Amino acid sequence: MPALPAKPYPQEVHERLAADARELVSRYPQSRSALLPLLHLVQAEEGFVSATGIRFCAEQLELTTAEVTAVATFYTMYRRKPAGQYHVGVCTNTLCAVLGGDQIFAELQQHLGISNNETTEDGEISIEHIECNAACDYAPVVMVNWEFFDNQTPASAKQLVDDLRAGTEVRPTRGAKLCSFKETARILAGFPDERAGANDESGAGGAPSMAGLRLAKGEPLPGAPGARVVSPRGEGTEA
Repeated sequence: MPALPAKPYPQEVHERLAADARELVSRYPQSRSALLPLLHLVQAEEGFVSATGIRFCAEQLELTTAEVTAVATFYTMYRRKPAGQYHVGVCTNTLCAVLGGDQIFAELQQHLGISNNETTEDGEISIEHIECNAACDYAPVVMVNWEFFDNQTPASAKQLVDDLRAGTEVRPTRGAKLCSFKETARILAGFPDERAGANDESGAGGAPSMAGLRLAKGEPLPGAPGARVVSPRGEGTEA
């Protein structure tokens, strides 16, 4: 198949990325299994998966550019246009939507003057509606460079992006402190987060995440002493 027309990376960039690519490919018994990490790698270079990045991945793995494009366009985490320094994803799936996610997304677009999958003129903020951030227990949820900002409102979400644009330090509700979209993409490619203490900042599930487990154990509902939804496992059975 004919290759996708695209300029190669400059020699210095190509050599640096090729060294990273060799490290990633070496982790897999079949080279093509490294395609997803390689796509994150080129996204870390340019802030999106460009035609040049697709050509690079194809060359490293001896695939056609059509094969690489098919994967890059299937997964929504690979962007087709440059992301901002901070990529804001607003969950608009069922639970987040009914608790205010749709309103948050609408007001953020108006506040920023951009639409879905667009980036502000200063390059600081891009926005995307997300089908599910897998954090329904903290709905409505907004993510910035894939870090969680829980229990959001239109007002808090607008304050969040204003603080990001102003350079004010913003801390996620849980997890490590923010880094740029490109730095996040490199971590997702499989390279360590070299910031001091970043790994220790990754948190576990909070009280809302554990509610179902507590109920399954037969523990009482908060604020309803003695009321149980499920009997403890094994209760009422013979030994």
